Amino acid sequence: MNEVDDATWRNRFVLMNLVQIGGTLLVLFALALWQSNLIVEGGSWLGFPLALVGLVISFFAPRLLARRWKRPPAP
Repeated sequence: MNEVDDATWRNRFVLMNLVQIGGTLLVLFALALWQSNLIVEGGSWLGFPLALVGLVISFFAPRLLARRWKRPPAP
């Protein structure tokens, strides 16, 4: 089995956390777009689907990355 060094594990951990933070920031931006006058006067309906996409990214993308990294590389 292919051994992975500590630097690779650290980089993967940082990447997973950045993906979660990015998804959360997308949700916050989308809520500001949808519910407030900060970005568009009167809000915009585009915020709702963006918030859903951000939630999916925040919850499922780290799991998909971990699953990808657990698989052995193809020969």
